[in-house]
Amino acid sequence: MKKINYAICTLCLLVVTTIAQAQDDLLNELTQETKGEAFHYPAFKAMKIGNLQSTKVADKGDLYLYVSHRFGSLRDGINTFFGFDNANTKIQLVYGIWDGLQLGLSRESLRKTYAVSAKMRFLRQTNAFPINVVAYGTLNVNTDLTKERFPLLDERDRLSYATQLLISRRFTNAFSLELAPSFVRQNLVLESFQSHNQVALGVGGRLKLNKRLSVNLDYVYNFDRAEGSIYQDPFTIGIDIETGGHVFQLLFSNAQSTNEPGFISNAEGNWAKGDVFFGFNIVRVF
Repeated sequence: MKKINYAICTLCLLVVTTIAQAQDDLLNELTQETKGEAFHYPAFKAMKIGNLQSTKVADKGDLYLYVSHRFGSLRDGINTFFGFDNANTKIQLVYGIWDGLQLGLSRESLRKTYAVSAKMRFLRQTNAFPINVVAYGTLNVNTDLTKERFPLLDERDRLSYATQLLISRRFTNAFSLELAPSFVRQNLVLESFQSHNQVALGVGGRLKLNKRLSVNLDYVYNFDRAEGSIYQDPFTIGIDIETGGHVFQLLFSNAQSTNEPGFISNAEGNWAKGDVFFGFNIVRVF
């Protein structure tokens, strides 16, 4: 009987020891997984802050339909129904090729401009890394230029380019900030004071007011803006309205073009004179 009791006690001890060891091993695995897990912190909900590109990149397989509309200048008053008669519309398709890479194709009515673009994400803000880093590039083709107006026009003169490095950080759940060093190349400039190559720095921010509403603004300083230029540095302010499957953006800007070479180089409006364009962006995801 004593031998049986001893055997039972020994067996119970082995079982308890095994269970304890298994619990320790499981706890160690969970601890390691928790340490290795990275939580992503997206800075922006839409692909654009206002006019400026954000660090958001389309997910693999997602197709975005982007409709951007800019009315004419509010300064024109009732003569153009506050810009209604001189609107600029852009339709763009963006597709996520794979995780971290998107390609885009668009057509803007202003100067009948076609554009292709690419955006690639290099780094994501996580609980272990402080910022998002994304590269963006676009090629624009101005089909409004004609041989009748420019007899010496070369096909290369229709082209303009822009490249940007987008660096953002979500500081809190409500506030995000972005810096965007930019380079623009215009093969054809229409004024002698303009530079073909222009370096600029964009800054943009987002302040979330509630679950579905945020205030956004962006500004781009052009370091190569000629003194006395008729063009201005673009400043845009607006709001994001999230409505389930899409984001609706309402904004005011002194630039009517929505393409980077257009609004960075040739923003024709002036906030101080009330020469401002009202517009909106609608984004739908499929």
